[in-house]
Amino acid sequence: MIKSMTGFGSAKGVVEGIEITVELKSVNNRYLDTSVRLPRNFLFAEEAIKAAVQSHISRGKVDVFVTVNSSGADDVTVCINEPLLKGYVEALKRISEEYSVPADLNALALSRFPDVLSVEKKELDSEKLTEGIRDIAETALCDFDAMRTREGEKLRADVLSKLDTISALVSGVEEKAPQTVADYRRRLTQKMTEVLETAGIDESRILTEAAVFADKVAVDEETVRLRSHMSQLAIMINGDSPTGRKIDFLIQEFNREANTIGSKSQNSEIAYLVVDIKSEIEKIREQIQNIE
Repeated sequence: MIKSMTGFGSAKGVVEGIEITVELKSVNNRYLDTSVRLPRNFLFAEEAIKAAVQSHISRGKVDVFVTVNSSGADDVTVCINEPLLKGYVEALKRISEEYSVPADLNALALSRFPDVLSVEKKELDSEKLTEGIRDIAETALCDFDAMRTREGEKLRADVLSKLDTISALVSGVEEKAPQTVADYRRRLTQKMTEVLETAGIDESRILTEAAVFADKVAVDEETVRLRSHMSQLAIMINGDSPTGRKIDFLIQEFNREANTIGSKSQNSEIAYLVVDIKSEIEKIREQIQNIE
């Protein structure tokens, strides 16, 4: 099933006690262009996220936002500088003994001495965090794909509807094309009658002229090719693989056949039908810009 290039997805999870949120959005683009925004100390996960995106998306401009909340993580350790603390205690006892001064030692007082206590952050386990972030990104991408699939279904239905309209218009062209030759033959006979009057009319000459004109304005080949292109588009639009770029090329062929039919047309009614056909083709062209 086709997918839209535009979409949004998000997911949350906890990795190593750290709450992580992954959000992504995309817009149309000819190729895949992925931008990942991570906190500086989590940049090690960037390539893994890009790989996850590439496994789900073939083209589009994708922005990925990773938010980290480590307030609940047990990543801080208070360390005691035991040799220094021991030195402070011994020095205070010596002062107390030698100068007959009360020691008044307590933990709070000792903790206030310089460098007795220090706060250290635990090192991040980059491998576990990368794996966890990628798993959360995969969940966000599944949510993202679900939205793109829903949008893709709407695009598919709209394009098929327009193909039905074009098919009906092409049938109108095929129906009116023979009448163009008949009208030309009638006008030619009338003109020759007016010019030659009683001299008589060479029926073979009229048939020859009509045959030349019929070959000149015949649009059978163009309508057959246009219907073939329409069948190809219907197959592509109902397929599972990304076909947006192929459809874009195919629509160019639609326009080429429609233009040829218009240039050959000697009938105002066919000309109006061709204008309508080209209008529907343009609507399809605009819609497929959103297809992956």
